Amino acid sequence: MSEHYFDPKLKIFALNSNRPLAQKIADEVGVELGRLSVDQFSDGEIRINIEESIRGDHVYIVQSTSSPVNDNLMELLIMIDALKRASAKTINLVIPYYGYARQDRKARSREPITAKLVANMITAAGADRILTLDLHASQIQGFFDIPVDHLMGAPLLANYFLTHDIANEDVVVVSPDHGGVTRARKLAEFLKAPIAIIDKRRPKANVAEVMNIIGNVEGKKCILIDDMIDTAGTITLAAGALEEAGATEVYACCTHPVLSGPALERIQSSVIKELIVTDSIYLPEDRKCEKIVEVSVGSLMGDAIKRIHENKSVSPLFEKKFKTKK
Repeated sequence: MSEHYFDPKLKIFALNSNRPLAQKIADEVGVELGRLSVDQFSDGEIRINIEESIRGDHVYIVQSTSSPVNDNLMELLIMIDALKRASAKTINLVIPYYGYARQDRKARSREPITAKLVANMITAAGADRILTLDLHASQIQGFFDIPVDHLMGAPLLANYFLTHDIANEDVVVVSPDHGGVTRARKLAEFLKAPIAIIDKRRPKANVAEVMNIIGNVEGKKCILIDDMIDTAGTITLAAGALEEAGATEVYACCTHPVLSGPALERIQSSVIKELIVTDSIYLPEDRKCEKIVEVSVGSLMGDAIKRIHENKSVSPLFEKKFKTKK
């Protein structure tokens, strides 16, 4: 643990979605996790009891709204209400992975905008601030009427490639679709590498068809980047297309390893050499495979909490310097 934090009014609590990450965040800040019990009634209703006084405290709740999405979201909302009724001074949500973010617009008639609905519920429950990481669509920040600090995972992912001598003069950063170009460009800036784009069409949900590669990947080491990997259909098809186009090696990385359904089998049987992910979503051992490498966002989010609490800018976290090429 870091040196004990000077302000006893800063409290961090962990709900059930990702306790290991919450512990890393608390260690970085230099505080103990708050005492809390979270269980369920026999019919599945969630029951929360805060086991210490938080009156007048600045409280940070660590909870990803990952699978089981609805249970974790309800835990978060109930915890906000408990803190509000216990007279916390501020209620700050640390949401490493923001679920329902893929439903950020009406793609077809009569569809909901669930990302906005969730933002409304969080705000109405009484949250004062959101700290999150790599939203699926950055405009979701505008769905909230409270401050949102939006961190990036690209510097951490770049650091892995730089410190493991993967990023050299032959590397190309690849976006698996047009929507991820900005994300790919950011990683490419850290690695001082060119980018390429996969042109794909998705005939239906969770099914992707690779169509064309825009950019030169022949004889290159390719790094695919996405914000999340769910069933791994897009990323593995893209990796296969890159190999067919002459790539010598294919790596992949993402901030949020959702990894549902056939994802692990697809990754393990694909041409991807390594998949670099963060711990924004907790992965038990049965949801990992030998190709998956995990880097932690604990220090990043802990540093952000200290900066927010001390009314300092979080911008330096976007400008962190890493090892550069010689």
